[in-house]
Amino acid sequence: MNRIVCLMSAGAFAFLSAMLSSGEPNTGAPKQEVIATFSIAAVDPITGQCGAAVASKYPAVGKVVAHARADVGAFCTQHYGVQAWGVKALDALAGKKLPEEVLTELLKKDSNPGGRQLGIIDMQGRGAQHHPVTAPAASHYWGGMSGKFYVCQGNTLNGREVIVAMAKAYEETKGSLADRLMAALIAGDCAGGDHRGRLAAGIRVCKKGVDGYWLDMHVDKSDDAVVALHKQYLESDHEARGEWGKQKYEHPCPNRPAPKRP
Repeated sequence: MNRIVCLMSAGAFAFLSAMLSSGEPNTGAPKQEVIATFSIAAVDPITGQCGAAVASKYPAVGKVVAHARADVGAFCTQHYGVQAWGVKALDALAGKKLPEEVLTELLKKDSNPGGRQLGIIDMQGRGAQHHPVTAPAASHYWGGMSGKFYVCQGNTLNGREVIVAMAKAYEETKGSLADRLMAALIAGDCAGGDHRGRLAAGIRVCKKGVDGYWLDMHVDKSDDAVVALHKQYLESDHEARGEWGKQKYEHPCPNRPAPKRP
């Protein structure tokens, strides 16, 4: 099986479409929704793979936040996320813009730059992040970390331990890029994740020589989305799985911390 795609129901798609921003600066348009979430974008220059993974109490979040393109890199747009920026950001990276230049171009004419949280990385491993410095109290904790070939970021989190756990898991997991993205997502969830709940999660990976998403796996609505995605990933036969991804499924963190409300 070369690709796994879980499609949204018509109702979920309609609900999601109604909540998304237009992709243009907010100039009196309907109020944009906060996409509270934690995500990671990463590349593997050796294998030519890139991708992103995300979780949130926001429906079908993987299709909104996570974006990647083979031979280009990966990008995440969240908090007051703008889905249309996925294409714009990857087009700019493909046009040889540096990641920090891409974020500057997206934000320089935006009316709500302090509300955006963005993470971007190119195939050389050059990354950049932007955080929602004007986020309201309900969106705390927010923050991010970056390291060799990855950027991870989040808002409305149980605490900074979510971001730290994601970075640690990505760096220490032995396996494929998809394995490491999935391990980071699990680690963030086990550390408390989004303090409001666990509705949706997704992972997307692109591979050199493959059009579109090589791996495109989502849980759009669940009581425990990251765990459900983890189980789906481990029980699949997708070749994106490496050593870590071929282990037998067990619940990764049955004793997660209770939500810390702001």
